This record gives sequence, C-alpha cells and structure tokens, in this order.
Amino acid sequence: MVAERARREPQGCIRGLCRFVDVAALARSHGRLSKKAAVGVDGVTVEQYGQSLEGNLVALHARLKAGHYRHQPIRRVHIPKDKGKTRPIGISSVEDKIVQGALREVLQTVYEQDFLDCSHGFRPGRRAHDALRALNREVRAGWVRHILEADIVSFFDRVDRSKLMAMLRERIADESLMRLVGKCLHVGVLDGAEYSEPDEGTAQGSVLSPLLGNVYLHNVLDVWIERDVKPRLQGRCVLVRYADDFVIAFEKQADAEGVMQLLHKRMEQYGLTLHPEKTRLFAFTPPGGDDEGKGSATFDLLGFTLYWRRTRRGGWAMWCKTRRARVSRTIKSVADWCRRHRHLPVEAQHAALVRRLQGHINYFGVNGNMDSLTRVVDGVKCAWRKWLDRRSQNARMSWERFVELTKRFPLPRPRIVVDIWRR
Repeated sequence: MVAERARREPQGCIRGLCRFVDVAALARSHGRLSKKAAVGVDGVTVEQYGQSLEGNLVALHARLKAGHYRHQPIRRVHIPKDKGKTRPIGISSVEDKIVQGALREVLQTVYEQDFLDCSHGFRPGRRAHDALRALNREVRAGWVRHILEADIVSFFDRVDRSKLMAMLRERIADESLMRLVGKCLHVGVLDGAEYSEPDEGTAQGSVLSPLLGNVYLHNVLDVWIERDVKPRLQGRCVLVRYADDFVIAFEKQADAEGVMQLLHKRMEQYGLTLHPEKTRLFAFTPPGGDDEGKGSATFDLLGFTLYWRRTRRGGWAMWCKTRRARVSRTIKSVADWCRRHRHLPVEAQHAALVRRLQGHINYFGVNGNMDSLTRVVDGVKCAWRKWLDRRSQNARMSWERFVELTKRFPLPRPRIVVDIWRR
C-alpha cells in the first residue's frame, strides 16, 4: 500500500507511516539480526534479548508510541584498513538495532520507488556486481572515453543532519516517524572511555545509515546528474554509484572537465569534500592499432581494479581483478588469524578458513580474475602450514604432511562464481 502510493505520487508527501512501526515490524527486524552480532554499550546479545522476545517487543512498542524511547549511545570500534588506517564503525544496542531495522523497512518502501537505476548499494536485489555490470555495458557500447573517479572524504561522518532531515520531509509528512529518525541520528558515541556527541554524520555500521546515506546522495548526486547535468552536456554521460563509491563515464572531454569542476562545488554545498588525491579525471580508451599495452589507464572500484585486456578474439575489453592491496590484506588477515588460533583443533581451524575463503571467492570469483584468486588461496595455504608447523617442536608440518592433511581437510579451490560481464 505504501509502495503503491509512493509510486503513484512521486512528488507527494506521505502521512501516517509511524503506524507501520508496530510489534510485527519490530519482530521482523529482530529476525533479521545475526545471532553473532556485536553487542552495544549495554552488553545485551541478540540471544539474551530474544529470551523474552514478545514481552520485550511489546514494552518497546509502548515506549515508542508514548514517545519515551531513547536511543542508547553507540559503541565505536576501529576496523583496520589499508596503509595502517582504520575505519570507525558504530555498534548500537540490540534494541536500537531493532528500532532502526523497523524504520528502515518503512523508509525503504517509500524510497525504493524514488531511487534511480544508477544507485546499486544497499538496495534489495542489487549487489556490487550489478554496479560493475552497469559500467561494463556502457564501456562495451563503445562511447565511453573519459572516467571521473571520485572519493568522498569520510562520507558518513560528514552528512549534514539538518539537510538530510529536510530531504526526508520532502517525502515523509509524519513527524512522529521523523522524531524517531532524529533519535537514531542524534546519539552519543562511546569510543573506549571517551564519550562525545557529534553534531554531524550518521554512524557507519548502524542498520539505518546505509539507507539514509542513499537518500542523501540520491538528492545530492543522482538527481542532480540526471535532471540538471545531463541535459546540458554535448555528449553522453552515465553515473554508477554503490553507496558513497561512484564513477561517472563521459563521451566528451569538455563535458567531463566541466562536471568535475561543478562536482566539487556541489559537494561543498552539502558539507562533503572530494579527496584531492583520490578524485581524478582520466581517459579510458583501449590501446590503438597493434599496441599490446594494457590501455590508457586503470582504476579501482568496489575492491576491483578495472583495466583493458585483449579478448580471445583479439579485441580489447574492460576486465577486472582484485586490487593488489586487497589481496595482500586478505592474506595478512588470514595469517594473523592462523597465528592467534594455531592451538585450536585442526577441524575448527579448517572450518573457519573455509568460511573466510569461500566468502572471498563468492565476491571476487568473477570472469578473468583467476590469477588473483589463486594468489589468495595459495597465500592462505602457506600461512596455515606455517602456523601448524609452529604448534609443536616435536611434530613438524612439512609440505608432504600438509598435502596429506589437506586431502582430509580440503580448502576451497579458486573458481569463477559470478559472470560479471553478462548483459
């Protein structure tokens, strides 16, 4: 009903949405939580909350309805990134995750009718591979000559909350629901022993943040490109966005240069900044004649490096491989895990490594990426053997013994899982 009305009235405001945040919606939200989800500041796990689930949800709904609900501070942890950097992640309590999930369900029903096809991140039925396919379709069509690769500095930490709330009010005419969204935005942060109350941004890692980020960039970028930029260009242009990662492909160099200048100003209007070193405009055309090089440029998108390569028929096509830094980081992460858990039973180590490797292969197992997959699998094997070898001074793990061991406990083989280039 809500989706149908949102589709029928693309410019209208929708009322009476808060009534859909009922006990049933809260129960569905709880059901979507992982039982292994990290705990918030109150230390309550999903399993513990679920022991008296019906009573807890009824009490929670009563507080929501009476306006007595308060979002607890989020617990901040830092996840390692490339080059020694970290990514701050906010972890909400189980109850707050349930409320966020119910809010996301309602808001998503409305905004899925508004979001454009260029947006692929954190949307039902869409994956990162779809963003790569969308870009590849345009490149294979033969008109793409230039690509603008952009990087927004700390996007989720820089979102202007007042502008975001104003964007939401263009579609949502329910102040009760808006107050709940505001409570999920204006929360304190507990980073170790340090408590703070940031006045901008939406916590990266919260259940609601990806949708709110999509709403923000839908207005800041997607609609702007489609309605204001494209009609003024001399050639074609396409935006491909996955959350805050995006590229814009152009046919004409003059168009690309003009949009790059405007893009900086557009982002500044909404409190966002493009990274000066990671934002660049470059030619992306296949090598001409008999040139056997790899093309005019390479660029990174969603963990992959995209580049030109010869096809079996002798032509040029865009291919992708795992970013070199991601390969190294994956192997190092697995090696660290093997070191810390080398005294676990071999069966337990094997099960954990299979899960890690299979997850990597499911994402990076795309056409033309066998070399990178093989490096990761071989690196994991070397790390596992190394730390099994150091479990005991009496029973060394030679390569011969390790080969026999992997016959009993085989690791996943590198293989192509996703046809990334199907139309």
